[in-house]
Amino acid sequence: MIGGDICTRSCKFCNTLTGIPLPLDKDEPMRIAQAVQLMNLSYVVITSVNRDDLPDAGARHWVETVGCIKQLCPGVRIEILIPDFQGKEELLDRMVETEAYIIGHNMETVSRLTPDIRSAARYDVSLHVLKYISNRNIKTKTGIMVGLGETEDEVLELMDDVLQNGCSILTIGQYLQPSKKHIPVYEYIHPALFARYREIAFKKGFEKVESGPLVRSSYHADE
Repeated sequence: MIGGDICTRSCKFCNTLTGIPLPLDKDEPMRIAQAVQLMNLSYVVITSVNRDDLPDAGARHWVETVGCIKQLCPGVRIEILIPDFQGKEELLDRMVETEAYIIGHNMETVSRLTPDIRSAARYDVSLHVLKYISNRNIKTKTGIMVGLGETEDEVLELMDDVLQNGCSILTIGQYLQPSKKHIPVYEYIHPALFARYREIAFKKGFEKVESGPLVRSSYHADE
């Protein structure tokens, strides 16, 4: 995770610190690349906090990080899991220009629950992010949590929405409450329903689906 450890948003499911972030560390991109090199990784997933405090929401920092990894580790495949960049296409263009192997952006939850779960992100903006990137012929990926009070029909509707916006990879995992301050778990989803979601998603046309209680955005990402 790049961009510091303080997020400008306060989503009710997330345990990342919220507040006023520190200035970006200009040496972080190269240190990330050196860590990838040291660990001899063949596949790396980069994500970040939201940096709504910055004029470019941290886009330049993203570009520099991916560039440093490619410079030191030219054989590594890079997946980036990005914030919504407030839906600004000029910032999404910067992400496209990194030529990452996969660009992911998480929907997190269904449309009805989005205003209560995500502090600033909007369902339609997240769909726009996926569509804008996929229209640039880049493979896109998204992830959601279940157990927040969504219905099965709402999950299936979300599948249709992201497919129609060009997303071909989907992860579905169980929401777990990080602390008592966060929104409580509404329901623990049975593994059989996770399996059913996976089967339905494939039938709808997703190329790759991971669906299970412990699945997270980067689960088996290299596969």
